[in-house]
Amino acid sequence: MRRTLFLLSALLLAGCSAEAPEPTLRATLVGSDDVVLDWPPAEPGAAGRVLEFATGGDYTVLQFMPPAQTRYTHPDLIPHTHFQYRLRPYAGPVSATTEVVLPPGEFDEATQALNHDWAVPVVTPGDPATQHPVRSAEAAPTDFRAVVEHANGIRFTWTDHATDEEGYLLELRTTGDYRVAAVFEPDVTSAGLITLPEEKAATYRVRAFRYGPPSTVADVRTGQED
Repeated sequence: MRRTLFLLSALLLAGCSAEAPEPTLRATLVGSDDVVLDWPPAEPGAAGRVLEFATGGDYTVLQFMPPAQTRYTHPDLIPHTHFQYRLRPYAGPVSATTEVVLPPGEFDEATQALNHDWAVPVVTPGDPATQHPVRSAEAAPTDFRAVVEHANGIRFTWTDHATDEEGYLLELRTTGDYRVAAVFEPDVTSAGLITLPEEKAATYRVRAFRYGPPSTVADVRTGQED
């Protein structure tokens, strides 16, 4: 993903609310190096889905998507290479929201030179007496707060109430649906975000989550028309 100051985590699959595998994922080669992927809408209860690809090794996240999204184009791929794709749903309770309006200013060289230790994710295991499985609404993060660190930097904090989360998703909305801005490991309760220019004003929330079963794997080889 796009933010260099996050320690983003690739998190392993496990069940969320759905027991049935995700519907069939279809991959179509367009030209010699673009792949168009499409799939049916998500089952009720999914907060969203993540699309991933691999070329024979570990899967890499392409995009976290809202549940209604059913199409994605993966462009300009390496020629004569097998690409494997899969979808995974995710679900889990969210915190309350907070709105942040940043002061004017760009993330220029002077700002980049500042100390950004506040952005490093901090792990604070929750109190066992107040923790619950992710499937429970009581597992939602509480005390969600945002502190503006500079014109393009925000530090978020929250309290962990989940026992079996696979991580936390920081979600933001400027217009339309919320989208995933960053992924954190389990038990993280503080982390920073470097915003994009169009995110001077946005609404944020954090979600404890688990992945659901993956879709069937779609395999396609690029460069087949050469």
